[in-house]
Amino acid sequence: MFDRHRTSGMSGIIVIVFLCFSLVSMDTCPDAGTPGLPGIPGLPGRDGRERIKGDNGDPGIPLRDDTTVKGEKGDAGVIGSRGKRGRPGEAGDIGPPGPPGEPGDNAEFGDTTSLQQSAFSVSRLTRNPPEPHAVIRFSKNITLINSHFNNDGKFVCQISGYYYFVFHATSYDKNLCVVLMVDGTKTATFCDHQKTPKSLQAPSGGLAISLKQNQNVWLQTNSYNGMFAGDVGDSVFSGFLIHAL
Repeated sequence: MFDRHRTSGMSGIIVIVFLCFSLVSMDTCPDAGTPGLPGIPGLPGRDGRERIKGDNGDPGIPLRDDTTVKGEKGDAGVIGSRGKRGRPGEAGDIGPPGPPGEPGDNAEFGDTTSLQQSAFSVSRLTRNPPEPHAVIRFSKNITLINSHFNNDGKFVCQISGYYYFVFHATSYDKNLCVVLMVDGTKTATFCDHQKTPKSLQAPSGGLAISLKQNQNVWLQTNSYNGMFAGDVGDSVFSGFLIHAL
């Protein structure tokens, strides 16, 4: 694609070259002409067509290696270090019961104090309050094992050991204090004071004591002796052996 001036120049060159060739042929050119100028580069060519993907080739022939020979077994390697302890496995099923054991030896006769018993439970039947600072008398035996509780209101220990004593009393319109005595010594005191006039109260208390043979246990009041018994309530004293020594 050239402009007009370049086209006209080329036409002039072509004319001169043609005239020169004519003169040579007519033997009128005295000398050979000088080499001409290089030609003008041609126009750029068009882009080639897009290539077309060829067909897949035939699969290759598998390699046959008939020369491979299996080697001989190598020597054993060096024993490695001991590995870490693994996790414990799951517990197995319970096995079948074992055969019964042989019979044991016969028991020997020994101390029978564990078979000894001592217990009582007595009640008071009178509406009259007990004398202050004196042994409380109970007139009815509810439970009496081995007759260790006597009529004067005292428990006499016949079996050394640990005992538990408890009382449940009814008081009416008066204050009441109950003292647990052991051989004349105050061991525990339980008191209940009237909050409203003409009312019934039900104080109680209990204690575990270690006793030796022939020791005495009883209940008594102090100046607050409003213990009551009747149709509306009872006053009960109980005790029993826990463990013989």
